[in-house]
Amino acid sequence: MNRFFSLPSLCAPALLAVAALAPGLAQAAEPALVLDGALVDPAHRTLYTFDQDSAGSGQSRCNGPCAANWPPLLAPAGAMAQGDWSLVKREDGTQQWAYKGRPLYHWAQDQQPGDRTGDGFKGVWHIAKP
Repeated sequence: MNRFFSLPSLCAPALLAVAALAPGLAQAAEPALVLDGALVDPAHRTLYTFDQDSAGSGQSRCNGPCAANWPPLLAPAGAMAQGDWSLVKREDGTQQWAYKGRPLYHWAQDQQPGDRTGDGFKGVWHIAKP
């Protein structure tokens, strides 16, 4: 009787189990975090909401030149909504993260993590808050 097993035959079931869990693990992290009372992206860049977006509409009203100044917080392919996080399909076909139904954006003029220069811009842009 052969009491030795090849490493691949022992590892294959474990690798399959990890692979089956991987999509769920990728979704475990939220697309933003709270820092000093504001939502920020993983690089700690401040996120904003736009008053012209209707919460829960599933749409962004900031496209074209607007999106050049207010880049959306894009979701990677295969991202899935969960909890307070949902997805908005943009005019260009990409997907954008929304928090409590409100699409999230960066402000191109913020130069470094922690900048909040877009808050109150034209009275319609605001720091996203949890």
